[in-house]
Amino acid sequence: MNLQDLSFDIASLRAAYAAGTPVRDVIAEALRRCAGDAHHAFIHRLSEAELESHLARLEGLAPAGLPLYGVPFAIKDNIDLAGVPTTAACPEYAYVPERSAFVVEQLIAAGAVPLGKTNLDQFATGLNGTRSPYGACRNAFDPAFVSGGSSSGSAVAVAKGWVSFALGTDTAGSGRVPAAFNHLIGLKPTLGLLSASGVVPACRSVDTVSILALTAADAQAVLAAAAVPDAADAFSRAAQPFGVDFSSGPFRFGVPRAQDLEFFGNAAAAALFAQSVERLQALGGQAIEIDLTPFLEAARLLYDGPWVAERYAAIHGFIEARPEAVFAPVRQIIEGGKRPLAADAFAAGYRLKALKRVCDAQLASVDCLLLPTAGTIYRIADMQADPIRLNSNLGRYTNFVNLLDYAAVAVPAGFQDGGDAPGLPWGVTLVAPAFRDVPLLRLADRLHRAQATTLGATPTALASTPAIGAPPAGSALGAGTVQVAVCGAHLSGLPLNGQLTQRGARLLRTVRSAPEYRFVALAGGPVQRPGMVRVAEGGAAIEMEIWELPLEHFGSFVAGIPAPLGIGQVRLEDGSSVCGFVCEALGAEGGTDITHLGSWRAWLASQPGAAPALRPASP
Repeated sequence: MNLQDLSFDIASLRAAYAAGTPVRDVIAEALRRCAGDAHHAFIHRLSEAELESHLARLEGLAPAGLPLYGVPFAIKDNIDLAGVPTTAACPEYAYVPERSAFVVEQLIAAGAVPLGKTNLDQFATGLNGTRSPYGACRNAFDPAFVSGGSSSGSAVAVAKGWVSFALGTDTAGSGRVPAAFNHLIGLKPTLGLLSASGVVPACRSVDTVSILALTAADAQAVLAAAAVPDAADAFSRAAQPFGVDFSSGPFRFGVPRAQDLEFFGNAAAAALFAQSVERLQALGGQAIEIDLTPFLEAARLLYDGPWVAERYAAIHGFIEARPEAVFAPVRQIIEGGKRPLAADAFAAGYRLKALKRVCDAQLASVDCLLLPTAGTIYRIADMQADPIRLNSNLGRYTNFVNLLDYAAVAVPAGFQDGGDAPGLPWGVTLVAPAFRDVPLLRLADRLHRAQATTLGATPTALASTPAIGAPPAGSALGAGTVQVAVCGAHLSGLPLNGQLTQRGARLLRTVRSAPEYRFVALAGGPVQRPGMVRVAEGGAAIEMEIWELPLEHFGSFVAGIPAPLGIGQVRLEDGSSVCGFVCEALGAEGGTDITHLGSWRAWLASQPGAAPALRPASP
């Protein structure tokens, strides 16, 4: 195998290792690629001696036994790697940790190999990648343009194909903006899902480690390995079931009103956003207009409100002692954190609570939001000439997400045609409530694959890699749902269907039962219901719908079912079984046998004066 042509997406690496490629050869190739860094992506690359313990460990293990065996990755240099300096892009601040960050430990345990520490906007304060004494990090496609920040080096290292994935951090968009500018998937996980132990904080209450990857499948694999609760991190949260998976459609997605969209004069970006809306619609989505005003107000609280005091609290001792060591724009922002009073913090907290209620209500009407990741992109020279205003523009659609405790995935959305940045990538972001990371990644994968595109800035076709699947067996990233078969008044469009939809249930498909059920229109009301009674002879196949219901709501749904009905196992035409409505034989007495009709809708349509039966909704 010619390793110079090997794609570093995780599926390709697994195939190479399965074919017998030695891990040392792959890591040697990764080091060769990193050595050509002309983009100021790395602050420190590990030497062969520093890598030896990682490689020696893997040589004694089977590649199939570790989910990330031999996968090279990079680490933003505000995240600790044992024995390697952590600088936060400030040499005077540097220290050498004895222990790696908790999230790095999980990835190494899963077989991943750290290759180095990457450049960033100093103290993770910026969205552009130019605020570093190690050099402005250059865009992977055009070095005259910003790479996005603050996880700039991490994004460029992945986009260039030097590593498989990289860790960043994200407080205001630092893992999403560089993903958009370098044609990557950028996962901003639910707050607390990835431990922040061993991470230099920016705003600790809204910080998260982020994942930059070539594909959504790779991001999910990394998330599954790293999402482990950490008792040492007071902000750590265990994964919760994400509930119904909306990613396969049909789904509803929110889009900002026209007056809420701002592309800062970039007509090419506006056109790409419109194309992304059309792509999601083609994938089964229904666009719902939302008012972005409360989201934008929440976004302004991050820098115009007292949360900037958290940045000051994180490094106040250092910045007071060595102010000259801090980049001027970074110092201006962080020193602003000395001014807010405790009363300001409480007032802003109250306002954020009120805004979150309004924003949550809008988000409840859709499955996710579709937003531009950033309105435009700038040249490095322009950013350095106007560092505060232009950086603020980049955060318009990202600053509110962590404050409101949402999950988000940045997705490539094509390349700009004309304008000031021709040929440069641009991206959109999918946003959903906390713990919906997996459905977002699955929808991101579908949206990503709706384009004929390549991985990052490499020549590898996305279509050559496998689509995203379910999280690995044993992962904490489970759905937490139950499938329920309904045959009567709970069918889509019928009187009791709201008992499902109000609990967040989603129609999966229309099926038929095995031909072994007697079907009866039960006596009584006022809502008419049928009963299915399993029989040894004289049964028929009954039309049913399969709905997926969040497990947390299954108990209350079952509790509302009146006798003689109940939930049991219903056999389907294909021989499988599913939870579904069944009826006691005694309770069916006195009802009307409608087995020959084979469906509740057919019986409703047969009644005198009845309107035509409602057709089932398409799953």
